[in-house]
Amino acid sequence: MAIPDFVQIQRDVLPDDPGVYFYYDCDGELLYIGKATSLKKRVGSYFNKAHDRRIAELVGKIRRIDYIETKTSVEALVLEANQINVLQPPYNILNKDDKSFLYLLVTSTDFPRPVLIRGHELAGAGVAPFAGAIPEKLGGKYRAMFGPYTSSYSLKKAMELIRRAIPWSVCRPPEETGSDRLCFDAQIGKCPGVCGGKISKQRYRRMMKRFEMFFGGKTARLLGRMKKEMEKAAKEMRFEEAAEIRNALFSLEHIRDIAMITKEDVELPMTRVDEEMYVDLEGWIEAYDISNISGTSAVGSMVVFFEGRPLKAAYRKFKIKTVIGADDVGCMEEVMRRRLKRALRYPKAWGLPEIMVIDGGEGQVNRVREVFAEMGVDVPLIGIAKGYDRKQDRLVFDRGDVRVTSVAERGKEVFCKARDEAHRFAVKYHKEVRSRASGIRRGKKKTSG
Repeated sequence: MAIPDFVQIQRDVLPDDPGVYFYYDCDGELLYIGKATSLKKRVGSYFNKAHDRRIAELVGKIRRIDYIETKTSVEALVLEANQINVLQPPYNILNKDDKSFLYLLVTSTDFPRPVLIRGHELAGAGVAPFAGAIPEKLGGKYRAMFGPYTSSYSLKKAMELIRRAIPWSVCRPPEETGSDRLCFDAQIGKCPGVCGGKISKQRYRRMMKRFEMFFGGKTARLLGRMKKEMEKAAKEMRFEEAAEIRNALFSLEHIRDIAMITKEDVELPMTRVDEEMYVDLEGWIEAYDISNISGTSAVGSMVVFFEGRPLKAAYRKFKIKTVIGADDVGCMEEVMRRRLKRALRYPKAWGLPEIMVIDGGEGQVNRVREVFAEMGVDVPLIGIAKGYDRKQDRLVFDRGDVRVTSVAERGKEVFCKARDEAHRFAVKYHKEVRSRASGIRRGKKKTSG
C-alpha cells in the first residue's frame, strides 16, 4: 500500500536520496527519527510491510513526515544520532534495545582515541542514556561524547570510511613502549604514526578535533577550517602538510556510501544479533593459499581485499616450518594458527576480517574450523575447491552458518578474485624461496669442490 493521503509529507515528495526523517502525530508531537540511504524507499517500507506490534502502533499514529536531506549516508547517520540526543522522540527512547545503543566517546589522553561504549555500560557507571555533554561521573576520562547510534554496524562502517580522511591511533607512543616500530595501521595509512613518534601531540590533537567536529555534525564548518589550514600551510611553504590536508579534504568531500545503511532500507530496525550476522563484502576480506612442489619449499600466502580491491600493503607471507612433505591441509593449519595467534596477542594490529577465504575443499575447511574452535575464534569461513573438471570453482562452507549462506553466491566473484590473488602471491613467494634454496645448494657444492 502507498502512504495514506491523510499523512502530510514535506513538500509533498520524498526524495530518493540520503537523509533523516521525522514522524509526527496528529498533535504535531514528534514520534520517531530515522536515517536512510533513500528517504523514498525507507519511509515507504513502513507503509508497505507487515510489522511487529511496536512498529505497527507507530505507523498508525503517523500524520506528518518531515525530512532533512544529506549528501551522504554517513552524514545521515551523524545527523540522526545528534537529533535523537537533542529531541529524544518517545519511539526512539522507549525502544526495547535502547540500552544496547552505541555511544562514541573520545578519550582525554595525550593522544586521544575514539572508543565505543554501549548504553548499558554507561548506565552501569551511573550515566543516563542520551546525555549530551560529558557527564562528571565518567571521571574526566573523555573529552567528547556522541550518540546514541541505533546501528552499531553503520557507526563502525562510518568510522572506517572517515579514518581515511582523519586517521587516528589506538597504539601508544615510543616513550611508553620503548620501541618506535610502526604498527600495522600506520603501515596502511590508518594511523598517523603515534607508535613511531611520527606526529606531535599538538598536531595529533588538531586532527582529532576534526574527528569531533565531523561527528558533532559540523561538517561544513570543518571543511571551511581545513581549507584555511591548507592555504596557510602552503603560504608558509609547509607543502607536505598542505598536501596532506588537501588529500583529507578530498576524502571527506567524496565519501563513498559503501554498504553503509543499505540493509536498513530493506528491513525495519534490526536487532543487534541481525547486525552481527551481516558480512560486508566491501569490508576486510582475507584469502589464503599454499604453494609447494612435492612438499618442498612450502609457503603460504595471505592477501587482503578491501572495498573489493587488493590492499597489497596488508599482504603477508608464511614460510612453512612444521609440516614435512606434500600436506596442503597441514600447511593451511600452520598458517591459520600463526595468523590467529597474532590476532589473539595483538588484537588491535591484527584484528579479524569480515570473512576468510581459503583455497581448498572440505579437508582444508574442516581443519581450519577445528583450529577456530580450539582457539575460540568465530570468523565466517569459505573454501573454494576446483570442480570435477578442475575448471568450475565450487564454494565449500557450512550451510548452517547464516552469515556465510547469505553472502556466498552474492560474493562468489570477489571471493574467487581474492583466492586467485592469494594463489599468485603464494606462487611468487614459493619461487623466491626455491631460488634462494637453490642458490645456497649451488654455493655449497662449489665451495666443496
